[in-house]
Amino acid sequence: MSESKALMKLFTLEEANAMIPKLELAMATITRLGLALRREIEAVAGELDRQAKELSTDELLRIRPEMAGIVRELEQRVAEIEASGAQFKGFDLGLVDFPAQIDGQFGLLCWQFGEKMITHWHTLDGGFAARKPLPNAGGTFYLQ
Repeated sequence: MSESKALMKLFTLEEANAMIPKLELAMATITRLGLALRREIEAVAGELDRQAKELSTDELLRIRPEMAGIVRELEQRVAEIEASGAQFKGFDLGLVDFPAQIDGQFGLLCWQFGEKMITHWHTLDGGFAARKPLPNAGGTFYLQ
């Protein structure tokens, strides 16, 4: 086992599913704040005649210091998710991954904002596009 896997918290399906109510609240806030931040970035970029992707957060805050509260709250919500051992993957798709051992291999249980339970997973390097249903037999998921 690699050192990074040895240090990674591994979740059971039950542990990950138990986090969903808190994740739903956090992701609703993250999505709302992220969209507000994106609108400001696009507005400032337009004023500067630049692409939004070229504008750093530091630059935005120099021009719009009133956005500091939104940036801080976003960072805090993401940090809370990651402090649990889960991996925040972005607010655009509302993704959070949970390291786990699935069918004898390391992978990530994959939750998307709006899902009431985790039913999919992907390999460590697979990403959302490669997610697949959890292995099961008779409705029982086999996680080790």
